Amino acid sequence: MLPQGYEVSTDPTRIDLDYVHRYLSQESYWAGAVPREVVARSVANALSFGLYGPDGAQVGFARVVTDRATFAWLADVFIDPGRQGLGLGKGLMDAIIAHPDLQGLRRFMLATADAHGLYERYGFTAVEHPERLMVKLRTDLYPRS
Repeated sequence: MLPQGYEVSTDPTRIDLDYVHRYLSQESYWAGAVPREVVARSVANALSFGLYGPDGAQVGFARVVTDRATFAWLADVFIDPGRQGLGLGKGLMDAIIAHPDLQGLRRFMLATADAHGLYERYGFTAVEHPERLMVKLRTDLYPRS
């Protein structure tokens, strides 16, 4: 449950792309210096969740890449550093897990370096057979200078 006055929306017109891009390219450990146009395309082609404060300003974000039938990948989850510790991450995850397009999925995946405890509350576990997973990873696409 979100604190009073906060809300989650999947309305793509409410996403503050400048805010999301700034966080991903300057604050996140995973996105490097990702270009704004790449962020815009990723938001447009995913089920994107904006988290908004009492004043209507965006204070968090997450997106889910999904076929809305069998598979989903949770990505780019963040809460504004100045608002962490208020339960907003849990509220955002509550909204994601409850979303009607994400029910009945066979597999819902994510990657995290530091939020295992949060995601475990929602049923995420370590991959049972990691030797079956493969990745084509390009860490050189958006290097920070």
